[in-house]
Amino acid sequence: MKKILIIGASILQLPMIRRAKELGFRVGVIDYNPEAIGVSYADDFFEVSTMDVDGVVKAAREYRPDGVATLATDMPMRGVAAACEALGLSGVSPETAFMATDKGAMIEAFERAGVPHPQFKIAHTKEEFDRVKADVVYPAIMKPTDQSGSRGVALVNSLAELEASYDYSNGESRGGGVVIEEFMSGPEVSVEIVALSENDIHILAVTDKLTTGAPHFVEMGHSQPSRLGAETVAAIEDVAKRAVKAVGIKRGPAHVEIIVTKDGPKLVELGARMGGDCITTHLVPLSTGIDMVEATMRCAFGENPDLTPKFNKGAAVRYFDVPVGTIKSIANVEEAKAIPGVRQISFVKSVGERMTEIHGSGDRLGFVIAQAENADEAIKVCEKAMAAVDVVVE
Repeated sequence: MKKILIIGASILQLPMIRRAKELGFRVGVIDYNPEAIGVSYADDFFEVSTMDVDGVVKAAREYRPDGVATLATDMPMRGVAAACEALGLSGVSPETAFMATDKGAMIEAFERAGVPHPQFKIAHTKEEFDRVKADVVYPAIMKPTDQSGSRGVALVNSLAELEASYDYSNGESRGGGVVIEEFMSGPEVSVEIVALSENDIHILAVTDKLTTGAPHFVEMGHSQPSRLGAETVAAIEDVAKRAVKAVGIKRGPAHVEIIVTKDGPKLVELGARMGGDCITTHLVPLSTGIDMVEATMRCAFGENPDLTPKFNKGAAVRYFDVPVGTIKSIANVEEAKAIPGVRQISFVKSVGERMTEIHGSGDRLGFVIAQAENADEAIKVCEKAMAAVDVVVE
């Protein structure tokens, strides 16, 4: 029986934990929280923070898995890479993991490799920020170098706004500072990738994104396949492959975020892991028939997964957008689930909890996932289901 060690046992990693069990693997999980939802599904548990690289390596040495992986979150990749290096397992190097989790190092790697990217400034300290702020061109995006889920992201239109937003963005950093980038406008997409070698990079899907827009750009929906034209999609795929090579991802998954500007596709950032927000766990299999979760685990075992598309359908996820206030009731969910094409309706907040303004992905109420013959129809199914659900917030 193969053993896999999954870094993280939250709702984000649960699809991998459950799939690993379905495939007959022995599953160990690492999380700081013994009450994390994925712990009860696993065979073995290590109470270690996913950010504790040395702790992750120690647990991996004790467990001796055949593969180490994570899903949907960036920072655990440093522990994954260190454990793979220590045990001689298939995975990205610690250097690649660092570039894929530090936005400053990442955009510098893009620049060295000639991958299209926005103009940028990096400030690791307040002193560095004070030195570079005079050279910022507006509008600009400021974000922490080492966060995800839109935490700490701010759109700024002037020096005064930049200075006022510094504490917000830097306060979300784990210590790496901020990156200030040229604001890019245009359609935003992500590219879902599995690399089998440096020159064998498979693009499984290009995903269209819907965000809240300024100032925080929190993702509120995704759909596949991209509805952009074939020529644009080809250009996106080329830039995505070059980005993966720039940070040294030679084996395993990648989630590459791109904005299609008037000058062509430019990189936003990437992760050396599967994408979150149900994109790779749900939409990729619904639109292509490819099990990306299994493919990622097979890569971790040093095997070549089946990456052959089985069909070409539309898939979409849409997140509920509700007012600020306390959730009084959520009704008609079963009726909405019965709508043809609806594959899942889930909520991450409960009656009695308070809804705030959406500043990050954790502020969202829940989502609807749908499958149809094309992306347009899948989006319509999501919207129909959301309209059918009665959420009362006061």
